[in-house]
Amino acid sequence: MRAFQLPQAAGIDALKKVDLPEPKPAYRQVLVKVAACSLNFRDLAIVLGRYRMPTKPNVIPLSDGAGEVVEVGPGVTRVKVGDRVAGNFFQRWYGGHAGAETQASALGGSIDGMLADYVVLEEDGVVKLPPHLSLEEGASLPCAAVTAWNALVEHGRLIAGQSVLVQGTGGVSIFALQFSRLLGAQVIATSSNDTKLERARKLGASDGVNYKATPEWDKAVVQLTGGIGVDQVVEVGGAGTIAKSLGAIRVGGKISMIGVLTGAADLNPMLILGKRANIQGISVGSTQMFEAMNRAITVAAMKPVIDKVFGFDDTPAAFRHLESAQHFGKIVIALR
Repeated sequence: MRAFQLPQAAGIDALKKVDLPEPKPAYRQVLVKVAACSLNFRDLAIVLGRYRMPTKPNVIPLSDGAGEVVEVGPGVTRVKVGDRVAGNFFQRWYGGHAGAETQASALGGSIDGMLADYVVLEEDGVVKLPPHLSLEEGASLPCAAVTAWNALVEHGRLIAGQSVLVQGTGGVSIFALQFSRLLGAQVIATSSNDTKLERARKLGASDGVNYKATPEWDKAVVQLTGGIGVDQVVEVGGAGTIAKSLGAIRVGGKISMIGVLTGAADLNPMLILGKRANIQGISVGSTQMFEAMNRAITVAAMKPVIDKVFGFDDTPAAFRHLESAQHFGKIVIALR
């Protein structure tokens, strides 16, 4: 079968196309014929050698992928041959609190990922896809969408009428925009690109703030909320944004700390105390969170935003497109 491996974290050119034996499912495992994968910033960080966690040698990249179950091992009851499924980011986090073994089951990092014609996944680590989604759309869900859902719903307890600030127009932020609107919340988006801000408005954002044109964007966000501040921030920036995110929330507001795109931060604790802020680190989510999210997506007939679809052989080009930061929504690789 076709696959890509990363012999060493030395850049996009280090990705190597290989031919590997087709795997076989063992007890409570399933074999999935992969139709599509999607990229996340974490995948790029792994390829560039900048990821904070250790990575399996010769790892098959990508946490996100979807396809059809073609074989089940003994003891499998949750899915059957023919089901359209996606793999959960963490193969051993079905529900509840993440255990000590959870990180060791992260696809495309600690263990082999989805960028192959066939993959073996744990029975509790697969989720059936909403019936109205294509496999390409389903492949966009496991990391970015579940992360946004965990941030807004599990941590944030978002309710209709509240307000949310999303940073940028990458996968997590666009899903956060869509989920916030689905739940009846106001959304304010930031970006350095006015064209992307206009696209965010068309998806339902009430306002957009260009953070290059408006360096004090936190004050602009407070003004847009009548001087109160937003209820929640989906924080993906890190050092360059966390202080301003604290400035943008209301007293008692919540920040879901998801990414560190601008590096690590030295944070003045008085900023947290002054706002009585609730800051929670978010690391994707469990299989049960994925299933709950899919129920909401199905009821709302929500469609993920796909920026561009690349062919399997064009995988390096897909990574370069992600690296360019020109995308809006998700970048997908089709294997079929």
